[in-house]
Amino acid sequence: MKIKLTLFLLLTIAIGCKNNEDQLNYEPLKFESQKCEDCPDVKISTFNFTDDLPIVTTINNKLEREVINQLLYDDDIKVETIDKAIASFKNGFLELKKMYSDETVGWEASIKAAITFENKDVITIQLDSYIFTGGAHGYSVTRFLNFDKKKGDYLENWQLFSDKNDFEHFASIKFKIQEDIPQNASINSTGFMFEDESFYLPKNIGFTKKGLQLLYNQYEVASYADGPIIITLPYNEINKFLALKIKKK
Repeated sequence: MKIKLTLFLLLTIAIGCKNNEDQLNYEPLKFESQKCEDCPDVKISTFNFTDDLPIVTTINNKLEREVINQLLYDDDIKVETIDKAIASFKNGFLELKKMYSDETVGWEASIKAAITFENKDVITIQLDSYIFTGGAHGYSVTRFLNFDKKKGDYLENWQLFSDKNDFEHFASIKFKIQEDIPQNASINSTGFMFEDESFYLPKNIGFTKKGLQLLYNQYEVASYADGPIIITLPYNEINKFLALKIKKK
């Protein structure tokens, strides 16, 4: 399958996109599938960071892998590039169409990356994906990717906190306040679906300009109809729990 890769290299991007000295340079990357009757509609907007720093390789590799993972319909398939992942996505559709030619509707995938926070120590990238491979509706998911710029490392959620247990307790109080759940009531008393009736942090936690965002994707703790559940905690309330302190600007 022929894949069209478009690099927008405007004059302002020639030296990279950058607003201040704390921010990394990058070029936007856009991938689109070929337009044809048997081609799924695939649109991907991501970044290629360009500075000669260890963290740049870490970010670029992680971003590419996350995009690839969203497009793979079969966990046994191994691909190394976004182009090949898009081709694999198309092949999955064609295989299904051969088996169910009268019922198969077109597949689509939309993936967009955005930088939600960056300072001299950390950068957070939000990856929003919508994948439709048939059924009543598609599946939307958001991923936060946090990176330690000084160490050149991808940060797992547990690495964000100096004391994860204390933060989790604080977050549970704030969650109940936001969702109108009495503090002495079960976390599921108003209809949530936390396993074992116990509050826990979401899989996706990311730094934003307004605070640390906890994001539960659809089905994670509530029904599909409820959509994602989001709580944003201001840095002046949570810095004492963070491994990397965020200065309020």
